[in-house]
Amino acid sequence: MSPLRGILLKLISVLVFIAMAALIKATAAHVPPGEAVFFRSFFAIPVILVWLAWRRELRSGVRVASPLGHFWRGLLGTAAMGLGFAGLGMLPLPEVTAIGYASPILTVVFAAMFLGERVRAFRIAAVAMGLAGVLIVLSPRLGGIGVASDREALGAMVVLMGAVCSSLAQVFVRKLVASERTSAIVFWFSVTASVLSLISLPFGWVVPAPREAALLVLAGVLGGVGQVFLTSSYRFADAGVIAPFEYASMIFAIGIGYVFFGEVPTLIMLGGAALVISAGVLIIWREHQLGLERARQRKAMTPQG
Repeated sequence: MSPLRGILLKLISVLVFIAMAALIKATAAHVPPGEAVFFRSFFAIPVILVWLAWRRELRSGVRVASPLGHFWRGLLGTAAMGLGFAGLGMLPLPEVTAIGYASPILTVVFAAMFLGERVRAFRIAAVAMGLAGVLIVLSPRLGGIGVASDREALGAMVVLMGAVCSSLAQVFVRKLVASERTSAIVFWFSVTASVLSLISLPFGWVVPAPREAALLVLAGVLGGVGQVFLTSSYRFADAGVIAPFEYASMIFAIGIGYVFFGEVPTLIMLGGAALVISAGVLIIWREHQLGLERARQRKAMTPQG
C-alpha cells in the first residue's frame, strides 16, 4: 500500500478525464453526442488492451461471468455518457462537472432501492444536503434565479438525466464487482458503448473535419489512459482515501474552462457545488467507516486457532 502514490494516480486520472471532456466540448458544435461516444469508447479499447497485455492479464482480464450484467451496465453507462456529452455543448464545463456530482449521491438512493442497502440518518442527511446543492446549481438554468435560455435549461436537464443514468450504472457495477474483475468491467463497457453508440448513426452523424477527428481520437485515447490510472490508483490505497480526490475535478474544470472556453463560474454555481462536494465527502467517509465496521465483524466471526 502506498497512499500518496494512489492519490497521485487518482489526481492524474481526474485531470485526464476533464481534459477528455474539454476535447469533446471543443467538437460539440458540429459532432453529435452519439458519434462522440463512439470515438471516446472505441479508441479507448487499444489503450486498455495494451495495459492488460503489459500486466500479463490479457486473457484473464477480459473474462466475464455475468454477460447480462455487463450489458445493462453498458447500456446505462452509454446513456450517461451520451447525455453528458450533449450537455457539454450547451453548458460551461464547470457547471456540467458540478451537476455530475449528483451521481454518487443518487447512487446511495438507488442502492437502497435496488440492492437493499440500509441507509441510516447520517447518509440520508448527506443525500438531502447534496440534492439541495444540485438544485442550487440548476436554479439559474431553470428560471429560479435570473433568466435562462431554453437551450441552457435543456442542457441542465440533460446533464442531470446523465447523472441519474450514471448512478444506476454504478448500482450494476456494485453487483458486478462481486464476481467480475475490474479490468473486465472497464474493457467490456468500452466495447458495449462502442456498439451501442452505432444506434445513433442514422440520426445525424457527420464526417468530422481533420482537426475534429484528431480531437475525438485523442479524447478516446485519454479516456482509456484515464481509466488505467483510475484503476491503478486503487491498487495503492483504500477507496475511502482516494475517492474524495474526485472533487479536484472542479478545480481542473474551472481552470480549463476559463483558459480554453472563456467560462467564468458564477458564485451560485460554486456555492451549490461546494454543498454537493461536502455531501459527497461525507457519504464517502461514512461508507468507508461502514466498510471498516463490516470487516471487523467478519474478522470477529472467523474461527480462530
